[in-house]
Amino acid sequence: MSGEPLGSLDTVDGRPVLRFERRLAHPPEKVWRAVTEPAELAHWFPAAVSGRPAQGATLEFGFGESTDSTVDYSEGTVTEFDPPRVFEFRWAGSTLRFEVVPDGEGSRLLFSHTLDGATTAGDRPSAARQAPGWDACLAALAARLDGHWAPEPDQRWFLERAERYVEAFGLGRGEVRDTGDGFLLRFERDLVQDRDTVWAALAEGDEPAIGEPAPVRFTHGYVEPGEVIAVEPRRIAEYGWRHDGEQAGRVRVELREQEPVGTRLVVTQTVPHRLAEVRATLLAAWQTHLELLFAALHGDVRCPWPAERTERLRADYARNLRAGAGVGS
Repeated sequence: MSGEPLGSLDTVDGRPVLRFERRLAHPPEKVWRAVTEPAELAHWFPAAVSGRPAQGATLEFGFGESTDSTVDYSEGTVTEFDPPRVFEFRWAGSTLRFEVVPDGEGSRLLFSHTLDGATTAGDRPSAARQAPGWDACLAALAARLDGHWAPEPDQRWFLERAERYVEAFGLGRGEVRDTGDGFLLRFERDLVQDRDTVWAALAEGDEPAIGEPAPVRFTHGYVEPGEVIAVEPRRIAEYGWRHDGEQAGRVRVELREQEPVGTRLVVTQTVPHRLAEVRATLLAAWQTHLELLFAALHGDVRCPWPAERTERLRADYARNLRAGAGVGS
């Protein structure tokens, strides 16, 4: 699976669209059955599918375990059905499209997933999990067509694939907003672990407490942290930061709900206009810090701090800021 090319991500009418292409050594009719017949979908699609695929038909979807998500995953509608070329359906606010194209003695499968663009189940940051998930599904599809089972993706595989997508799509980069009285640096990351797990990884047994110094993993070595000023256990930690010993702004680390499972991590830092020159360093340090956290949550603890990575990021952020280009995706 790791040798397959990465999918692509673009935006159409404000909605993120993931696209994948696979060369399959099987005739279009066989591939068509594999992507449309419920009995075949059961071998590789992420949900059990029932219903007869036809133009305008209703499809039903099921999972082995129910979720607490407010997103309705139970039904979808076929929006295009042109055997053996195009199969498209809407499902849970998304649109999935399969195009089967003859290619010599085999086929090319063009698959796209148009996300809803509005919820954490389908916004741009969620592509960090969506894209590796579809890679795994498409590998299982190819294996089914070849007559064998694909190996089950493990945590190491997911980490490697997700990190490549985060880098390729710019999902790990921070953005800068001018608030009028200063700047707001902001990062948003999609994490598959629950909030308790993420909070535990951040705290490492050193729980933030109001009036106490910010715990080490809630900060990094490129900022002078101050005292904790707000805490909601397993949700929010906020603390002040200083520059040359003087109060400069605030840092807020927030763990939000993520649909259908996991955690949405949002980190913000306020920076006064007088310290505009430190923005690139702070952005680079936070991006590095969150990359290390992401890896650690998947069992890969990386030491020491990758200073060369941070410096490369700092130089890149500095160029963008000097050019007046938007920082982030």
